[in-house]
Amino acid sequence: MASMSETAQNATGSSAPKPPSFAEPAQERSGLPPAVWGVAALIVVVVVAILAFTGRKKGPTAPTTLQPPDAYAASLPLTNLAMSEADNLSGGKMTYLDGHIQNTGGSTITSATVQVVFANDVAMPPAIQTVPLTLVRTTQPYIDTEPMSAEPLKPGDAHDFRLPFEAVPANWNQQMPEVRIIQTQQK
Repeated sequence: MASMSETAQNATGSSAPKPPSFAEPAQERSGLPPAVWGVAALIVVVVVAILAFTGRKKGPTAPTTLQPPDAYAASLPLTNLAMSEADNLSGGKMTYLDGHIQNTGGSTITSATVQVVFANDVAMPPAIQTVPLTLVRTTQPYIDTEPMSAEPLKPGDAHDFRLPFEAVPANWNQQMPEVRIIQTQQK
């Protein structure tokens, strides 16, 4: 039988055997914390969503119906119109409409959009192509063009222009197409 002093010591817990404490060794974690992975996944989802929504927004398509002339078009007469063709590197043909534009108004023009109407003789609606007006920058050793914004057309200025077409309608009647300025940007 245990003595009273042993019982007292057991009650106070001073001499009672302590269960062994097993300290777990610190585990080394490899990789990034889950919060970092969550933030990275959120960023990827946001970027993909932005790309999906911006990819769906396409710029305004070129009108395929005849548009009224721009209000400033009367101050931009187009003269000396001439058509030409050339072979391109892919074996096809490029058709060019060259001409001369003069600014007889009081505003500087930084861009112009034209509609070119290719008529036909088969009682079908004409083919309409809408393109930006590009100015001829150099003619030697070949004709090089630039957007009008590179050299805005000031009041009184005149410049040659070239409109390239990769394809013209097969039923085009080979007559000079109608060219109308449907939009201008002024400075």
